[in-house]
Amino acid sequence: MATTAPETTEVRFGGELEVLGSTTLLRLPADASAALPSRGQVATQGTLDGHPLTTVVEPDGRRGHWLRVDDDLARTAGVGAGDHVDVVLTVAESWPEPEVPDDLAGALADAPEHIRDVWDDITPMARWEWVRWVGATKNPDTRAKRVGVSLDKMDHGKRRPCCFDLASCTDPDVARSAKLPERA
Repeated sequence: MATTAPETTEVRFGGELEVLGSTTLLRLPADASAALPSRGQVATQGTLDGHPLTTVVEPDGRRGHWLRVDDDLARTAGVGAGDHVDVVLTVAESWPEPEVPDDLAGALADAPEHIRDVWDDITPMARWEWVRWVGATKNPDTRAKRVGVSLDKMDHGKRRPCCFDLASCTDPDVARSAKLPERA
């Protein structure tokens, strides 16, 4: 009996770009966010004003999502803060590799081989979770502790950070108390 691939749902929405700190972003409307399979990070692909977009949509800490519009995409699309954009997203078949911050990358490089083996063996989605957990604080002491705890957990076979609520932890560069600020 032949099987068919699951239907990919397109999520279509529009909105106004805004800047928080140095990050240009677009908040997903509630219905668009609800159409995604997770309240946490979701790997997606699609278009922004017709220009290709591959990104991990971020949780807003309020059971919704937002997406980062990097400088290259904004320049290519000719858009900036205050502009209305139209977006089409589908859930990506695979997760992109995260950008591993220097402190975590250095600690992993210096770690015993069996810890590096755990890192190499986990999924890209799990690596995103470790990167997010380490980066979910602005306090340098807490961050350093989380790098150490990450290695210790992997040393003990843990493949994901424990007790980490992905729906309530957004990028600390745009968040206050793990929540994207309300619009002004």
